[in-house]
Amino acid sequence: MIISRTPMRIPLGGGGTDIVSYSSRFGGFIISAAIDKYSFITVHPRPLDSRIRASYSQTEIVRTADEIKHNLIREALRLTGIRDGVEILSLADVPGGSGMGTSGCFTVGLLNALHRLKGERPSQVELAEEACKIEIEILGEPIGKHDQYVTALGGVTCLEIDPSGAVKSYPARIHPDVMEEFERNILLFYTGIARSASEVLAEQSKATDDDDSIVLASLHRIKEIGWEVKKALEAGDLNRFGRLLDDHWQVKKRLSDKVSSGQIDQWYAAARENGALGGKIMGAGGGGFFMLYCEDNKARLRKTMAEQGLIEMRFRFDFQGTTVMLNV
Repeated sequence: MIISRTPMRIPLGGGGTDIVSYSSRFGGFIISAAIDKYSFITVHPRPLDSRIRASYSQTEIVRTADEIKHNLIREALRLTGIRDGVEILSLADVPGGSGMGTSGCFTVGLLNALHRLKGERPSQVELAEEACKIEIEILGEPIGKHDQYVTALGGVTCLEIDPSGAVKSYPARIHPDVMEEFERNILLFYTGIARSASEVLAEQSKATDDDDSIVLASLHRIKEIGWEVKKALEAGDLNRFGRLLDDHWQVKKRLSDKVSSGQIDQWYAAARENGALGGKIMGAGGGGFFMLYCEDNKARLRKTMAEQGLIEMRFRFDFQGTTVMLNV
């Protein structure tokens, strides 16, 4: 039995510039952090039964990998060459559609477990690239390489994405004292709204391909903000990070009318009035988790968000990335 554990992620700056429609023309830059909310994948051989059993929000029992309806499981089995005789169980700390990069996290963790079942030990970067191949090349999802790399590597990580698709990844150089304060000042609140990122990202990708001047200018600015966030964090200027987070949110809303809503704008206004320097919806937008940055009056901000019906999720940063917790 193999059990893998792979962290979710929270983007800190530059989010969206990794999407292929943009990065393949202009290059992308993202700074993002892995957190201690995980996807757990259990893989177990079935020596007396050649069928595949896959349990996630549904349960499938089929004879071969080609019959699996779950796209990511099917393609991960194909890529690793496992055709039958295996049981797969998926559990996660946060629901899908939450903006935490759950699909990329799931795919990286599944590949890690399947490879280990075969006695193979690919690197974290190799796992990230395989997950990208499945999601972007094989399944044609309108996404980038952000989620797969950060969940595979862990830590507060910078990603420079070349127009060729090559990724340069490295940890941000943040002083431990700054990191501790930074972690303490970020608050995450679940809106209760689950949404598919694909619709928003597909619209953004089409607008980019069509040379939509507003979308392109917004993505250029978001990439600049990503570099400014890196500089602020490495300089220990956390107040600057909070203000950049607000700048990012205002620009991000120009990408699509699906990024925000009247309700989300109301929640954000309440947060800003009660201690948040800045914030944004995770992922493509439209729902999921709010990330807010607050240096003072955290108790007041928490009370306000609770009164708005949002649920706080406390967290710590994860610096391990995808790991195999059990191999027996």
